[in-house]
Amino acid sequence: MNPGTSENIQEKTRAKTKEPEMYRVLLHNDDYTTMEFVVEVLVKVFRKTVMDATKIMLTVHKHGRGNVGVFTYDIARTKIQQVRRMAKEREYPLKCTMEKA
Repeated sequence: MNPGTSENIQEKTRAKTKEPEMYRVLLHNDDYTTMEFVVEVLVKVFRKTVMDATKIMLTVHKHGRGNVGVFTYDIARTKIQQVRRMAKEREYPLKCTMEKA
């Protein structure tokens, strides 16, 4: 066989890259965490504007929980840990969870 002929060419198959599963991060209402603290968390951890953070906080307050964003698993877990750490430092029982989007 001669180099460069079609007989020596092998097709390479590429494995398709699977899209990561996405998770919705939720904040839950309670009777002790202040609205101001929830807005602070949304601004610092989730990089929301004060206006967007206020809207989300009011949704959480009125409906019992609110969606703060959709992220890959690792990012969602990290953000939840940040929220829990901030809440613990300030002695608030703010609950933050995630579910498959």
